[in-house]
Amino acid sequence: MVGGSPLIVKLLEGTQGKGVVLTETKKAAESVINAFKSLHANILVQEFVKEANGKDIRCFVIDGKVVASIQREAAPGEFRANLHQGGTASIVKVTPEEKRIAIKAAKTMNLKVAGVDIIRSAKGPLLLEINSSPGLEGIESATNKDIAGKMIAAIEKHVGWKMEN
Repeated sequence: MVGGSPLIVKLLEGTQGKGVVLTETKKAAESVINAFKSLHANILVQEFVKEANGKDIRCFVIDGKVVASIQREAAPGEFRANLHQGGTASIVKVTPEEKRIAIKAAKTMNLKVAGVDIIRSAKGPLLLEINSSPGLEGIESATNKDIAGKMIAAIEKHVGWKMEN
């Protein structure tokens, strides 16, 4: 269904790039899938997008707006762009289509705050995953933006009050 090997097999409960496996062959994919199934794990199988070159985009969505975006790049020899796996982050200008995808993904999942991961492919931008509790450290340090402050302001707006400084 995802175009054959190589494939990405990932645990749905995984975080920070843990539980994500690149399988080079159909046999390897079957072996990993069977191993995860034997543990009664919920998994997802994704197409491996080679032309992404170990890069993805994290759009931070708050209250229906992309407030910051970074490009994450995998460490040499690694396919996962996660910062916890040695990846690096830099500011990236996202396209209107990438913004639309990120906002629609968060809205579809009914999330006021989300980290939406997108990959650039030959077919255009593709949604990788939607994180309901994304980490702040990487995006705040790369963009120099106070994302936590933006989250607090959004909460204050929704409850109709403002904290005093």
